[in-house]
Amino acid sequence: MYRKSILTIGLLVFLLAGCVTVTPASTPTAVPAAPTATALPAPTVGPMPTAAGARTLTVMTHDSFSVSEAVVAKFQEQCNCQVQFLKSGDAGLALNKAILSKNNPLADVFYGVDNSFLGRALAADIFEPYDSPAAAGIPADLKLDLGNRLLPVDYGYVTLNYDKKYFADNGIPLPQSLSDLTKPAYKGLLAVENPATSSPGLSFLLATVAAFGEQGDYTYMDFWRDLRTNDVYVADGWEDAYYGQFSGGSGQGDHPLVVSYATSPAAEVYFADPQPAESPTGNIAPPGGSFQQIEFAGLLRGAKNPDLARQWLDFMLGDEFQADIPLQMWVYPARAGAPLPEVFTQHAQAPSEPAQLSPEQIDAGRDAWLKAWTDAVLR
Repeated sequence: MYRKSILTIGLLVFLLAGCVTVTPASTPTAVPAAPTATALPAPTVGPMPTAAGARTLTVMTHDSFSVSEAVVAKFQEQCNCQVQFLKSGDAGLALNKAILSKNNPLADVFYGVDNSFLGRALAADIFEPYDSPAAAGIPADLKLDLGNRLLPVDYGYVTLNYDKKYFADNGIPLPQSLSDLTKPAYKGLLAVENPATSSPGLSFLLATVAAFGEQGDYTYMDFWRDLRTNDVYVADGWEDAYYGQFSGGSGQGDHPLVVSYATSPAAEVYFADPQPAESPTGNIAPPGGSFQQIEFAGLLRGAKNPDLARQWLDFMLGDEFQADIPLQMWVYPARAGAPLPEVFTQHAQAPSEPAQLSPEQIDAGRDAWLKAWTDAVLR
């Protein structure tokens, strides 16, 4: 799969009436770029045997986590330990499990908190500070927790993807702004994800809040009401939006615009057989129309193996693990100068002006934004 965790939020999802279409609830998955079935899976238990009596490091993750077995084996050899990955559902569900088990932690390390839930994770006080020496290679703008309880591991961009053939065949110009999506020319062309059940859906909602604001003549909710009038399709999760509704690349639907990831066009090339010279899909990143997701890992307070946990965090921020990230999870490594595969450099385009919302702003407004969105778009 290509990654990005689908978040579960304790909010009712209402059946849609009117002109917006909602798919039946499905088991959410997550991603930023290519066919789920072909992505390399992460091992769920220690992939390589180690010496008898070796300790086991447990790493709690969301279901979209993936790493090469050879990379894990390298760490196991290094630490003479076994690594077990405890996949715990989508990112929101995994975080909730970690919070509920804080007095008897289920793992030593947690990976998968992103900036949309960073405030909640820190407020729960489930992480021990750790100033990893490997974090020196991480750019300052990714270090959103100055207390070093959560260390940035990777990042990606949620943005609009489009079907190149559809727009070329129909002579329709690409939208140049978010507001363009509400115009008659794009009626019925866009598929988005429900922000209450989908990580990219939440990220796109956050981008619209940043772009239009909550006050003034035209707010983010005015934009969403106009999208509803313009027959936007609302899917439960990324998988249905991209594979079921999108018409481009590996999509099987009839919507030539979809909320996905900046790396999705690269994944379309990588997973194709034979690989095309050009991706059948592209990105549209109007100013403020994309959102940067940053994922973090941290040492769980009360971990049984805190020394191994610190070694693993150092390893995750080191050269070998960081170089493995792009083709495993289809996001960008956090470490400055980490190599990117050619398919990224040729076919993935990072937005130049992503939306700006601080974790504090997100934490303060998220629940109210979700409720307002649900009331306006799904009811």
